[in-house]
Amino acid sequence: MFQISKNIILSSLLLTSSAFAFGEVSKNEIMQMEKLELLKRAEIKITKAYDQGSLYLLNIKVRGKADEVYLTKDKKLLIAGDVIDTATGMKVSVPADLSGVIGKEAFTYGTGTDEYVLFTDPECPYCKKFESYFPQIADKVKIRVFFYPLEFHKNAKDLSVYILSKKTNEEKIKAMFEANVELPDFKNRKISDKDSAKLEAQLNEQIKISQDLNVQGTPTMFDAKGNPVVWVTLLQKYGIELK
Repeated sequence: MFQISKNIILSSLLLTSSAFAFGEVSKNEIMQMEKLELLKRAEIKITKAYDQGSLYLLNIKVRGKADEVYLTKDKKLLIAGDVIDTATGMKVSVPADLSGVIGKEAFTYGTGTDEYVLFTDPECPYCKKFESYFPQIADKVKIRVFFYPLEFHKNAKDLSVYILSKKTNEEKIKAMFEANVELPDFKNRKISDKDSAKLEAQLNEQIKISQDLNVQGTPTMFDAKGNPVVWVTLLQKYGIELK
């Protein structure tokens, strides 16, 4: 399911295939794009640009905040908002750059060969629903788990720090499944000021990674190549029926 944005009319610009071949634009061409009057005036910096065929897709930073916009080939129109693939109904998006992410995860789950990166929130009900299916795919996937506690979940940061405080990968997995504010182990947790500072710094690093990848909510998932993955579709891939 997706909500059709007011920009759905722009889908006519796209290829009707569900697969898009993105070619990365050179640094020299990015420099030329950044000379456009609007980009200069709005202090927009292009971190990466991709040639989608019909449009340029730009990964940008506006005063430090990551975003995605589209630029027409004649460079006369900058398009903000979602562009939807008419074949799949999915937002057109370039693969996330995971090159500086691997190895900074909170822990890994699964022993399989299919690798994924997951951003989750301990108080997110959709995350908990997805995670309830983890045992059924444990032998098929390797999921690198990052925490992105959302601001409107008041205990999410404390629960994230609690899980991060566990010493082994297995203990962190167990804590992820069990963690809630009523858990005695959470209520009676004792973390030294020194360890607390380290854990807070680790969590802040994971939050920054989430923001740099423009993660908008949880659960958010990418495959090993940085392509976004819908968790329901992932479960269906492995023949799991949702209940």
